[in-house]
Amino acid sequence: MGCGTKEPKITQLCLAAIQRLMSHEVVSETAAGNIINMLWQLMENSLEELKLLQTVLVLLTTNTVVHDESLSKAIVLCFRLHFTKDNITNNTAAATVRQVVTVVFERMVAEDERHRDIVEQPVLIQGNSNRRSVSTLKPCAKDAYMLFQDLCQLVNADAPYWLVGMTEMTRTFGLELLESVLNDFPQVFLQHQEFSFLLKERVCPLVIKLFSPNIKFRQGSSSSSSPAPVEKPYFPICMRLLRVVSVLIKQFYSLLVTECEIFLSLLVKFLDADKPQWLRAVAVESIHRLCVQPQLLRSFCQSYDMKQHSTKVFRDIVNALGSFIQSLFLVPPTGNPATTNQAGNNNSGGPVSAPANSGMLGIGGGVTLLPAFEYRGTWIPILTITVQGSAKATYLEMLDKVEPPTIPEGYAMSVAFHCLLDLVRGITSMIEGELGEVETECQTTTEAASSPTQSSEQQELQSTSDQMDKEIVSRAVWEEMVNACWCGLLAALSLLLDASTDEAATENILKAELTMAALCGRLGLVTSRDAFITAICKGSLPPHYALTVLNTTTAATLSNKSYSIQGQSVMMISPSSESHQQVVAVGQPLAVQPQGTVMLTSKNIQCMRTLLNLAHCHGAVLGTSWQLVLATLQHLVWILGLKPSSGGALKPGRAVEGPSTVLTTAVMTDLPVISNILSRLFESSQYLDDVSLHHLINALCSLSLEAMDMAYGNNKEPSLFAVAKLLETGLVNMHRIEILWRPLTGHLLEKVCQHPNSRMREWGAEALTSLIKAGLTFNHDPPLSQNQRLQLLLLNPLKEMSSINHPDIRLKQLECVLQILQSQGDSLGPGWPLVLGVMGAIRNDQGESLIRTAFQCLQLVVTDFLPTMPCTCLQIVVDVAGSFGLHNQELNISLTSIGLLWNISDYFFQRGETIEKELNKEEAAQQKQAEEKGVVLNRPFHPAPPFDCLWLCLYAKLGELCVDPRPAVRKSAGQTLFSTIGAHGTLLQHSTWHTVIWKVLFHLLDRVRESSTTADKEKIESGGGNILIHHSRDTAEKQWAETWVLTLAGVARIFNTRRYLLQPLGDFSRAWDVLLDHIQSAALSKNNEVSLAALKSFQEILQIVSPVRDSDKPETPPAVNVPVPVLIGSISGPGLSRPFVRTDSVGERLGRYSSSEPPIVTDELEDLNLWWAAWNTWYRIGSESTKPPVTFDKLTFIPSQPFLTALIQIFPALYQHIKTGFNMDDLQKLGVILHSAVSVPISSDASPFILPSYTEAVLTSLQEAVLTALDVLQKAICVGPENMQIMYPAIFDQLLAFVEFSCKPPQYGQLETKHIANAKYNQIQLFAPAEWVALNYVPFAERSLEVVVDLYQKTACHKAVVNEKVLQNIIKTLRVPLSLKYSCPSESTWKLAVSSLLKVLSIGLPVARQHASSGKFDSMWPELANTFEDFLFTKSIPPDNLSIQEFQRNESIDVEVVQLISTEILPYANFIPKEFVGQIMTMLNKGSIHSQSSSFTEAEIDIRLREEFSKMCFETLLQFSFSNKVTTPQEGYISRMALSVLLKRSQDVLHRYIEDERLSGKCPLPRQQVTEIIFVLKAVSTLIDSLKKTQPENVDGNTWAQVIALYPTLVECITCSSTEVCSALKEALVPFKDFMQPPASKVQNGES
Repeated sequence: MGCGTKEPKITQLCLAAIQRLMSHEVVSETAAGNIINMLWQLMENSLEELKLLQTVLVLLTTNTVVHDESLSKAIVLCFRLHFTKDNITNNTAAATVRQVVTVVFERMVAEDERHRDIVEQPVLIQGNSNRRSVSTLKPCAKDAYMLFQDLCQLVNADAPYWLVGMTEMTRTFGLELLESVLNDFPQVFLQHQEFSFLLKERVCPLVIKLFSPNIKFRQGSSSSSSPAPVEKPYFPICMRLLRVVSVLIKQFYSLLVTECEIFLSLLVKFLDADKPQWLRAVAVESIHRLCVQPQLLRSFCQSYDMKQHSTKVFRDIVNALGSFIQSLFLVPPTGNPATTNQAGNNNSGGPVSAPANSGMLGIGGGVTLLPAFEYRGTWIPILTITVQGSAKATYLEMLDKVEPPTIPEGYAMSVAFHCLLDLVRGITSMIEGELGEVETECQTTTEAASSPTQSSEQQELQSTSDQMDKEIVSRAVWEEMVNACWCGLLAALSLLLDASTDEAATENILKAELTMAALCGRLGLVTSRDAFITAICKGSLPPHYALTVLNTTTAATLSNKSYSIQGQSVMMISPSSESHQQVVAVGQPLAVQPQGTVMLTSKNIQCMRTLLNLAHCHGAVLGTSWQLVLATLQHLVWILGLKPSSGGALKPGRAVEGPSTVLTTAVMTDLPVISNILSRLFESSQYLDDVSLHHLINALCSLSLEAMDMAYGNNKEPSLFAVAKLLETGLVNMHRIEILWRPLTGHLLEKVCQHPNSRMREWGAEALTSLIKAGLTFNHDPPLSQNQRLQLLLLNPLKEMSSINHPDIRLKQLECVLQILQSQGDSLGPGWPLVLGVMGAIRNDQGESLIRTAFQCLQLVVTDFLPTMPCTCLQIVVDVAGSFGLHNQELNISLTSIGLLWNISDYFFQRGETIEKELNKEEAAQQKQAEEKGVVLNRPFHPAPPFDCLWLCLYAKLGELCVDPRPAVRKSAGQTLFSTIGAHGTLLQHSTWHTVIWKVLFHLLDRVRESSTTADKEKIESGGGNILIHHSRDTAEKQWAETWVLTLAGVARIFNTRRYLLQPLGDFSRAWDVLLDHIQSAALSKNNEVSLAALKSFQEILQIVSPVRDSDKPETPPAVNVPVPVLIGSISGPGLSRPFVRTDSVGERLGRYSSSEPPIVTDELEDLNLWWAAWNTWYRIGSESTKPPVTFDKLTFIPSQPFLTALIQIFPALYQHIKTGFNMDDLQKLGVILHSAVSVPISSDASPFILPSYTEAVLTSLQEAVLTALDVLQKAICVGPENMQIMYPAIFDQLLAFVEFSCKPPQYGQLETKHIANAKYNQIQLFAPAEWVALNYVPFAERSLEVVVDLYQKTACHKAVVNEKVLQNIIKTLRVPLSLKYSCPSESTWKLAVSSLLKVLSIGLPVARQHASSGKFDSMWPELANTFEDFLFTKSIPPDNLSIQEFQRNESIDVEVVQLISTEILPYANFIPKEFVGQIMTMLNKGSIHSQSSSFTEAEIDIRLREEFSKMCFETLLQFSFSNKVTTPQEGYISRMALSVLLKRSQDVLHRYIEDERLSGKCPLPRQQVTEIIFVLKAVSTLIDSLKKTQPENVDGNTWAQVIALYPTLVECITCSSTEVCSALKEALVPFKDFMQPPASKVQNGES
């Protein structure tokens, strides 16, 4: 009522009162209706408009009584007031309308709350065309429905259904109201189908319709043909539409899937470059709103991108943003008013050009540059728009603007930039969050395949567990999201990264790329991951840097490639090179041929740090792209000049190339940090899972391969990044080294260590050895001692290094071994074979230093580690030590290694029992294994027990060294071998000796023999390094001779001392034969030293006194416990500078044999066979060595005296063992050898040492030995059985042959020998070539003769001696010197011969007389007669210098012979052949008158007459002529004949003397004639005396007559002048007085 007055005051009061009432809620429904009507009138009258609005508001907000028409009326009222002329009213009304609309919907919400508990069946809406069919809705809901429906109508410029009375309406306001309802009450639309229907049927078509001008519009062409009411896009509507769309998408996406697809497509279109700037700006803002809602984006992806025939909306959004950003750079903004750029450059239209020196930190005016993007001259500032993660729009909020605003430069770019960042952030955080949940929910994460197609297949697999299903579905979504957006993102981000000049912006871009890369990695999307990583890598490197790995990787490369995305092409812009960045470093590019230098900017360094960060935090998902990352880092490290230091960490170091690396202080401070991060990066590899770790290792390996390829062919510093990092990675992953060991070490070994570039190699080896050492020292779990497999795995590469030939690598390897030994030696265990193998693998040609180092290791092993290593390795130690002996680089090493072998053998000896036990245990285990596998156990010397095999290996090694080319090594090895066998041989099993003999000793002898016989005879000028070589060792042959000597002696000693061990072996006799064969070949070698030594060995094995086996006594070296009689004294070298030491007498020497104990023999028969084998060998040696050669020249080899002496000296010892079977044949053989041996001449070089001076008659050792041999024989025969005595004659023969040497030295083949007398040394001859000198055989022959006499005295009566005409032979032999007499070489010879003859005859003649009847001596008599004849009437002339005394002495010898005839022969004439007696008589007759030849000369005057001799002959003759024993007339006749001849000769001599005397007158006659006449006169007196003494009946009358007939002749001599003749005449005449008798009867004249 009051209000109806239209009085302002009243109205005001009334309205206030109504408001008061309303606020107290006392207004009923009808009252409310009345109030509204009343207010309507006021409104129509334009009264109290503000109060009206207030009242309406109070009415509607305080209670819910106003419904339906009254409500609509109230709302219309507010609308009407909104369109008044008054601005305040308008605004208030607008606010009221907004509030009222809100209230209406709030009521509905409240109503729903109240009815929520009452569950009612929703009535399905039939596809109702009647828009007002809302009967199902509750009252408040109906109001809201009607209101919303009419708002749509109004905006669409249609009449409202419910808001009756509306006069006018603006679209902008309507859109705002729609937006607020949609935004504030989304649940209304979502919960009620009616409302949903409205959204679908009314709102969406409306929005799409209103958008049309914007879509059709192209900037620059006003399209008049467009049917839309607005020609140009209208900013307010457009902006509000976008807001509505944002709300629709945000809130009702799930309802309006299809519609949203359209909206989103539109949004994307609005970003096109041909749309107005403001439109693009608001579109970007709208998109930004979506980008901050990752879940929404996820739904897009699920609803569109993943559906088969739907638009790829999500992809398009991202790509559109990318294109948008590109377009901003490429198409400078035109057509809108020029905006003032903050740097103060006003450029209307065109691109804003940045200040020229924008690269510097400041510009002339000191104005700091804004953060901005700059690309190809386009400079776009970066504005700070929003806080991260919230999309606070600027232009979408400009609800009051009607004209499009001017958009500051860089705004759109900045928003777009933030869109990208938020998009990335949102997606990644969402997906990673979900991934995290999934992983925690189900621990068994299934590796989803990396491609969406597979994912979809997996989806169809209908996995049993829901968990799995859920995950597969989610994974498919995530993969699709990433796959959809990565191309666009990458394109945009790369471009921005390139253009960014602001550190913070760069940081953000890099962070986005990094998170994307990590996300792709986690999802296993390789291509996209690699693409992002490539982008970061490219950013790190200088522009246009040639890095193959980035250009050829699987990742799509960025250079000018365009990705085709659903037909929409996104250009990839290649990075611009003229980015104005601060240069912080200049360095060398890592390339084969570095071209100049490259520069690094601060942005490169920033990228590098991101890269490091990526690798550090997301290493596990990098997979194959480690390659990219590491390649890039390698190049950066190279450019920055970081070099690896120990352990693989990189430290700043100057590049080797010199001054090309320039670093600013800015980066200098960064370097340690970078180097640190790099190290930490690889340290963190310990947290990677195994697969990722393998990726990392593979990447490093391929990097390393590349670096190696680069380093080929030039000696430039190689890039060691990869190798250093492989090392570092290995070191930090020691706890699981097994999984990466093979690829790691394999690469280092096969590739790096064999590289020709030494620096590369060195690092490879350094890395490998460091890893091995670290691996061995690391505290593994379980420890290495319990994990043999791992230990061998770790050591294996060390062994493999042996196959590399570079010495530097091998040196590293050996140094490593040395360090391992020093640190881990005690705990190597099963690793020993590998370690020893490394030492053993050093070859001869590998240089001294290597061999030295390796040997150092070996020495360490032998001195310190033998007890700690498994016994099975000892054999390897022996092999290795042996192999060092064979190295010929350094003699000392070879010799020391032999010493080591000796030490090893000592160790075996000391620890024998433990070693044996361990080896046997091991053997049993291996045997078992072998049986299980069904293979034969194969080891050297198999059947022998393992401990023996160890020894055998040692012996075999030493054996090999014994035939080394170097004499010193051979000598040392030989001594060691025989010493070890001697000292430690007792440890061997009995059966093993068989192997020692055959496989070791004889094998060695064979090889030595072969080498010696084929050795070079060339003279070696000097040893290495001016060492003079003694002449006895100056050819290879002589050096080998020493070896042969040593070896043979050693083997012989073993045979001697160990005979009790060897003899029970089955084939001892065979071994004996082989040994003898060796002795024989050595003895017959053409080398004095060898041959002599062979005989010494022969002696040694023959004079075996089997040592008593005494098991308790510790074995001492053989020299001690076996007294070996040495027959030959020590020989000092082959020069024989000292005569042999000889025992004093033959007897003493023989005593030694007989006293030696008989050997303890296992089997008599076998033993005999052995001795006979020895005899045969001796015979072969003797006959071969003494057989004179056929031809002679300078080089003819003639055996030496010591050799022959030794040879002959062996016989007596040998004979003791074989005498029982020794027969004539053997004796014959012996004789030949003795004879030949004595015949061998000596060289004049040696003669002064062997021969006594000529005047001393001494035997040489050889001759003495020969006699000794025969002596031994004859003694044996003497005590032997009867049947042996038939050998006597043979011995006589032999001795007599020697006797002949006195006059006729033996010939040695065709060799011309000088007699020793002519070979006397004088100065001139000193250097003459050696001549051969025959020995002085006289003493020998004489001694032989003495022996013959002695022997004959003992054996004259033996049957054999009688039968074999020994006496005759003796006489025959003596005849030679006797007939020569003075012509004998030595005077003593014939004298001895005479005395010997006398002795022999004194014994032999009685024997001969005994056997006279048997005729055995018949042939002896003429021989004897001739011998007497030859001796007594010798043809040789006594020497001129013979003194009277000498002569008389010689004469007395002749007299002795005659005496022998008179006492021993003539008295027994009846037992003696007549011819013989006749010869004797004739001889005596001849001797009784010493007639002279008629034609003598002055020169012969001095011949002495043997008066005594003649007298003796004469007397004997006379004695026997008239002896009363004459039995036969024949004998008497012989005497008478002799007398008459004698007297006749006397008569003749006297006559001739008288004649000469007369003729000579006063001259005295020659002395001889006078002597002769005196002799005749004496003979006459003697004859008369003898005749008187004889019985008269024995004297023939005729004889007397002849005697008396001499008388006148004698008387005639009285006139001679010589007093001597006169006195002799007186003597002769005196006996005639006995004839002075008175004449008896007539006597016949003596003349008749």
